[in-house]
Amino acid sequence: MLPKMIVIEGTNASGKSSLGVQLAARFGGEIISADSRQVFRRLDLGSGKITPEEMNGVPHHLLDVRDPGQFFSMADFQRLSYEAIDDILSRGRVPFLVGGTGLYVDAVADGYELSDKAPDQALRAHLETFETPELYEMLKQKLPDTDIDPKNRHRVMRALEKLEADDYRPAGKSPRYELLKLGVTWPREILKHRIDERLEKRLQEGMVEEVKALLDEGVSETFMVKLGLEYKYLTWYLTGKIGYEQMKEELAASIKKFAKRQMTWFRRDPRVHWLDMANDPVTEASSLIETFLNLSR
Repeated sequence: MLPKMIVIEGTNASGKSSLGVQLAARFGGEIISADSRQVFRRLDLGSGKITPEEMNGVPHHLLDVRDPGQFFSMADFQRLSYEAIDDILSRGRVPFLVGGTGLYVDAVADGYELSDKAPDQALRAHLETFETPELYEMLKQKLPDTDIDPKNRHRVMRALEKLEADDYRPAGKSPRYELLKLGVTWPREILKHRIDERLEKRLQEGMVEEVKALLDEGVSETFMVKLGLEYKYLTWYLTGKIGYEQMKEELAASIKKFAKRQMTWFRRDPRVHWLDMANDPVTEASSLIETFLNLSR
C-alpha cells in the first residue's frame, strides 16, 4: 500500500496557498510548494511566494532552495520533493503538495521517471540562438513522432539536449504515493478580477523594487526574462524596453492567458475534485480528506 499524499493544484490568484495552509493546519500536515519560481531566493512578490506570517506556523518545503541564476531542473524539484515528503511521512505527518506548476506537480504526484543529467551549457547557448519554430523543426527531424507542444520552448529545447546527449527516453511513471487531488479555481470573470487585484497589490507592495534589486545585484537580464510573466515584463520595463502602463496592461493579459493554460493542463486529469471556492471550500475539502485518510468524524 502506497503512503498517502494530498495535492492542491490550481491557477494563479485562486487562493490555493491559503487553502493549503488551513487544511494542513487542520490535518497535521506540512506543505511542499510546487512552483518553478518560488524555489529561488529573493523571488518573493513576483512569484507570489507565501510570507512567513501567511504560513501560520505550517512548515513549508521547497521554498528558497536556490539562488537566482542557478540551474534548477524538474528532476531537481522531484528529488528534493521526494526527500521532503518521505521525511514528513516518517514523522507521522501528512504531506500536502500545493502549487500551480503543472509539470512539477505531476512529476512528483505521478512519479515521472526523469534523468538528472545536467544540460550541456554550450549546446544550450547555441540552441538559444534559434526561434521556437526552428527548434521544433530540428526536433521533428530527429524525433518525427514527438508529441511535445511545438510552442513549449523549454520542453523542445530539453528534448533536443537529451537527444544530443543520448539521454532521451519516453517518460515513464513510477508513482510513489496514493493521491487525493483537489482543484482550486474560480469562474473566468471572477478569476480575471482576482488576477488584476493581486497584481495591483503586489505592485504597491514593491514588486518593481524587488526586480530592480535583483538586477542591481547582478542577476542576469536573460535569467529574469526566462522566468516569465512578472519578472519578464518588469525587467523589460526597468531596462527601458516598454513603459509602465504598457507593462501593466501586457503583464495582466499574460497572467490571464497563463491561468487559462493552467486550467487546460489540470482539467485533463479526471482524478481532480474541483472545489466550490465561492461557498465553503475548507469544509468541502475537509470531508474529502477525512474519507481519504480514513479518519472518524
